[in-house]
Amino acid sequence: MSKSLDQTDCAIIEILDGDGRASLSEIGKGVGLTGPAVGERLRRMRDLKYIQSIGARVNLREIGYTIQALVRIKPRSGQLQTVERMIEDQPRFMSCDRVTGDDCYVARLALADVAELDDILLPFHDRAETHTSIIKSSIFEDRLPPLRPSA
Repeated sequence: MSKSLDQTDCAIIEILDGDGRASLSEIGKGVGLTGPAVGERLRRMRDLKYIQSIGARVNLREIGYTIQALVRIKPRSGQLQTVERMIEDQPRFMSCDRVTGDDCYVARLALADVAELDDILLPFHDRAETHTSIIKSSIFEDRLPPLRPSA
């Protein structure tokens, strides 16, 4: 089984990125294949871990989360593992990255109201320094970089 993406695989991924609900037949029309051939390619790309999942993009504002915030988190000495567990256990953190530099983590929060920040971040203050920025707007979100066929 080949471990490379070709031009057609890249086109399939791009179609799914734009519409995760596109049918195999619709994708096939877009790339010049039959629905079953697209299904086989998708299975192969999942098996090879090129595609992790296909899902919905939720409009957070429409479900009540009108504010998002970026939180830089710097655990105090000896608190790294505890703080990481606290981040994982707080469901309002939508994503979290370990980073280089002064902070150890950069996380993204979903909030219904800015007042929720205190309730969410107060438990961290004995164990970490936090620096929060409210997101005013997003230029784009979750964009794929350009896909290139494997050599």
